Amino acid sequence: MRRHLTEAVSVLDVLFAGEVFCDLVFAGIPHLPVPGGEVYADRFAVVPGGTATRSVAAARLGLSTGLCAVIGTDVLGAHLVTELAREQNLDLAWLRRDPAVQTPVTVAATNEHERTFITYEEDGARRPETWDGELPDTRFVQLTIGRPLPGWVARLRARGTRVVGGVGWDPTGRWSPEVLTRLAEVDVFVCNAVEATSYTRTGTVEEAVKVLDDLVADVVVTDGPRGAVAVDGTTGELIRIPAPRVPAVDPTGAGDVFTAALITGLRHGWPTATRLRFAGLCAALSVRSLGGAGSAPHRASVDAVLTETSGIPGDDVDRFRAALR
Repeated sequence: MRRHLTEAVSVLDVLFAGEVFCDLVFAGIPHLPVPGGEVYADRFAVVPGGTATRSVAAARLGLSTGLCAVIGTDVLGAHLVTELAREQNLDLAWLRRDPAVQTPVTVAATNEHERTFITYEEDGARRPETWDGELPDTRFVQLTIGRPLPGWVARLRARGTRVVGGVGWDPTGRWSPEVLTRLAEVDVFVCNAVEATSYTRTGTVEEAVKVLDDLVADVVVTDGPRGAVAVDGTTGELIRIPAPRVPAVDPTGAGDVFTAALITGLRHGWPTATRLRFAGLCAALSVRSLGGAGSAPHRASVDAVLTETSGIPGDDVDRFRAALR
């Protein structure tokens, strides 16, 4: 598959590995349907989702980005490739199309207050566990740690790649603490408030961050409209950066955009609070339109709101503008 970067690069900024979904998004519903009932949406989109959202978000923020995933050769897979091929800075060389699998699909019904999902996914379309051929040179690799990490991730880490781990929703409700044992294999851990408190058996986000900080070098917990919490890498203090307030259309994919923007901040070597402000701003901008990759903001749209957003120190505005050029 041909490359889709604006220019050839010898080192990727970030490689995202995971599951890519074709998201069917129904937005603006008055409420979730009751059993046997029907509701009407006022907006609809068919967009790349899952790991593709993080990949598109990072590429739109200027990072040279790779996507490692498996999708089918069906009509949904063809649509995803067409949409992803439009993105500058996104390399699809490691996006494999397998005629033996159905492209994963998620139906999302959402409004500004609630959302629900129905997903179909086959085993053959899960994250690649083996790597055929030469590994790429990449500064960061991002993937979920809900199951043991592939051996090729350890090989990348041994070469100096920083591993950014995340977790997903646990449909079993067990939230096995075994997942936390894998934090030794990652350098940065990003999760949301429910995931953090559930895995650590704590009552607050702040308590969860303190537990996680003992297990991984860099941890960030997102807390919805309340922002994000992390431990400052310089002072060791617990910090919370509030999220900008924007009119919400669809929150789907905001966490993915946050992760991509956080990696952007890591790539530029920004302080912890600066990274959280940038990630929170980008995530907030993403909820203004329908979710999935289509909601990820471009550099120009982030730059345009910097002076309009309260609470961003002047030094951070300068850092953001320099990175967005």
